[in-house]
Order: sequence, then structure tokens, then C-alpha cells
Amino acid sequence: MKTSIFDVAKRSGLSVVTVSRVLNGAQTVREKNRLKVLEAIRELDYRPSAAARSLARGRTGTIGLIVTTLQDSFFDSVAKEINDLLAAEGYYLAISVSRGLDHSGQHYMIQEDRLDGLILLSPVEEEDFVRELRARHIPYVLIDNQQPAHNEEAVQIDNYRGGYVAGRHLLEQGHQRIAHLCGEELYRSTVERRRGFVQALQEEGLEPIMIEQGEYSIGFGYATARRWLEADTLPEAIFAGDDYIALGFINALLEAGLSVPRDISVIGYDDQVIAAKLHPLLTTIRQPADEIARAAVQQMLRKINEPDQPVPGVCICPELIIRQSTAVR
Repeated sequence: MKTSIFDVAKRSGLSVVTVSRVLNGAQTVREKNRLKVLEAIRELDYRPSAAARSLARGRTGTIGLIVTTLQDSFFDSVAKEINDLLAAEGYYLAISVSRGLDHSGQHYMIQEDRLDGLILLSPVEEEDFVRELRARHIPYVLIDNQQPAHNEEAVQIDNYRGGYVAGRHLLEQGHQRIAHLCGEELYRSTVERRRGFVQALQEEGLEPIMIEQGEYSIGFGYATARRWLEADTLPEAIFAGDDYIALGFINALLEAGLSVPRDISVIGYDDQVIAAKLHPLLTTIRQPADEIARAAVQQMLRKINEPDQPVPGVCICPELIIRQSTAVR
């Protein structure tokens, strides 16, 4: 027999009215009661009628998520967590993999009132998206925004702090000849990670011996390492702007018969799934996907349910994960 709202009320020990209010996003429900209802929904695997809820609320019951790629375990983890959190609130998640608007300056997910809100994960054409969403009065949340002007409507990751912590870690291991491989300049995260890293070194009277810029890819890390090997200009340690760059760099070193971290220490960024699968296990800066997703969903629901109330932006700190690819010199 299909689970009903009455079953949820019985399991949570609350009234059907309270369950209904939680399902419809009412802000008058006490937090402890809301959590009881959500737990009962999860335990019973209750799925409210989307059609009925949409009719009752005058909404579509769908939240959009636009990402530039899903070939990235960090993005994938954020998307999955957002999906689970929204499902618990009775929403469907529609995902689009896109780098920007179409030739007409629009995006199909923004047109024809398809969505109750839109989340953009590390958007490239951020300003164009924001302009279109504001014009259509669609609630939106940015994750890892590119423009500081949009900080108050975004979930940011403190990439400056992440770069600084990466630099401090290598310094504390006794390294002085340290290089940085960073990603594309169009991403704010590239600039902030590099700025934090350089600041950490400058506090010790040092400068990076090399800064190389390229794509966030295994190929960029590999090609750079090969070039430095051929020129005999390897540093003592590198900070790679993401884990894929770090892994490409390590692959080239291992092919050349060098050892990580005996010959050179390597630290990455993101804590991709692969970082804890290959050897040596990669020291990296973790971006907490679950915390980021939770903050984005909370912002989105508040914007939908309390459209006249300001929703402050959120800044989340990354975390140093020490594994095997860095060591004391």
C-alpha cells in the first residue's frame, strides 16, 4: 500500500496539518517538529503528489541546477546532495550541463516558468544569468560565484584561505623552492587560491619559484612536469590548483623514476574521489560538498518561501587533508 500523509503524521507523532505545513515549506513550524517530519518522510520513503503540491502552492515543484560539467566528482557530490535535500522537501531537481546562455541570450530552463528557482554551480557567464533571472523574478542561488558583487546571493568557498593553508602546509614541511600550477584565469577560484598561496610564502620572505597557468586537467599537470624534468628545473614542492593537475604532475614524475613525496611534495585542491584511490594518496584541500549543498538549498528555500526577506550569503572554509604526497624535506 502506498504511504500516505497520515502515515507520516503517525510516524512523526504530529498532526496531519503540521506535516502538510512542512511539505509546503511553511515557516511557522517549529524546527524540531520540522526535523521529525523530515525524518519520518525518509524512514517511510514518502513521496508526496507533485501535482497536488504544485496546485496547492501555485508552483512547479522543480528546482533547476546548471553546472559546467559532471565529469568532476566534487560537482557530482554537490549535485547529488542537493538532489537528496530537495527531495526531502518535496522538490524535483532538474540538471542542465551548460557553460552559458544560448545565442539568443537565454537558457531553456529559465523560460516559460519551468522552475521555482535555479541554482548555478560555478557559473561562467554569471552576469548574463543573473540579469536574466532578475528580469524574470526567478529566485536563484550562486555556488562558487565569479563576481564579488554577487557575494550576498551566493554560497562561496573561501578559496583564498584554501590557497593560504596549502602554502603554509608546504612551508611547515620545510620546503622553500615551491611552485604553483593554477587553472584558468576566468575562474575567481583560480585567482583567490593563487593569492592565498603567495601570501603564505611572502609572510616567510619567499616567492613562488614558478607559477604556471593552464587548464584544470591531468594533461596540463603532466605536460608541465615533463617540461620541467627536461629542463632540470623541478622545485622541492608544488601546489596544484586542483587534484587533476596534481595527479597529472605525479604521473609524469613516476614515469621518470622519481618518488612522491621523497623527491618532491605535491598538494592538490578539491579532494576529488580519485585523490584517495591512487598511490601515493594525495594531500589536498577539501571542499565540503555536503555543507555547500546544504547551504545552497537552505538559501533557495528561504528565497522561495520568504521572498520579501533578505537572505545573506554564506562563505564556507575548506579543510586540509594530509595524506601521503607531502612530507618533511
